[in-house]
Amino acid sequence: MRTINLFMKQHTKIPLEFDNILPELLYDKTDDEIENTLIYHGNRRENLSDYFNITTTGEASSGDECVIIINGNLDRVKYIGLRMTKGQIIANGNVDMHLGAQMQGGEIIVNGNAESYVGREMQGGNIIVNGDVKEFCGASYMGEWRGMNGGCILINGNAGRQLGECMSGGEIIVNGNCDMLPAIHMTGGYIQINGNISKWPAGQMKRGIIVVNGDVGEILEGFTKKEVIQNPQINGEYHIGKYALYTGDETVRGKAQLWIKQ
Repeated sequence: MRTINLFMKQHTKIPLEFDNILPELLYDKTDDEIENTLIYHGNRRENLSDYFNITTTGEASSGDECVIIINGNLDRVKYIGLRMTKGQIIANGNVDMHLGAQMQGGEIIVNGNAESYVGREMQGGNIIVNGDVKEFCGASYMGEWRGMNGGCILINGNAGRQLGECMSGGEIIVNGNCDMLPAIHMTGGYIQINGNISKWPAGQMKRGIIVVNGDVGEILEGFTKKEVIQNPQINGEYHIGKYALYTGDETVRGKAQLWIKQ
């Protein structure tokens, strides 16, 4: 196992782009090569070592055996784990936009909050955020209709609006509250929100499942209440308590399931 430790030594208000800082790209690099890895600072290309002190331990025969640990004030570090396929990234701090965007495999853990577009267009792997996320988590990008279609996102804090927009597969679990319009335009996959939703879950949702274990501010008219079930089996697991099943969204001839705990 190889561990690459990055310690931020110089914070910047201009974003740093980390699309080159991936286990599958760095696992077999020398220390000098890692230090000279190019990152974008705004529109300028600079070396990773200009902003981070770097230490490494161990060896790896593949990207699966590599862990990158990023420490410091990371609130202007974007694209952590972009298109990641292997290994593990641990970010100890708040991170900027596009965490795990287009991710295909591996695991990302954030010990802090994350900005917008966490796991956008994600295809596989696991993301764990031990804080809050902003809007468009697991969603499509601006102008696109392809959201998350695989993998799993676990949010241990709260989520912003339009969670899982255009999602077609995969799984999102939110242990806190969620802002309005989760699962909008969703065509597949599973979303579970263990806290409250401000309003309007599952707008224009065609397929897939959303489970809400807290309060829902307002349900859209396109959903019809079908039945109330004690301890239903949903997505292969039993949920303890009474749940009301709604189906819709009828405005788009949807057959999605919206389960709300009573």
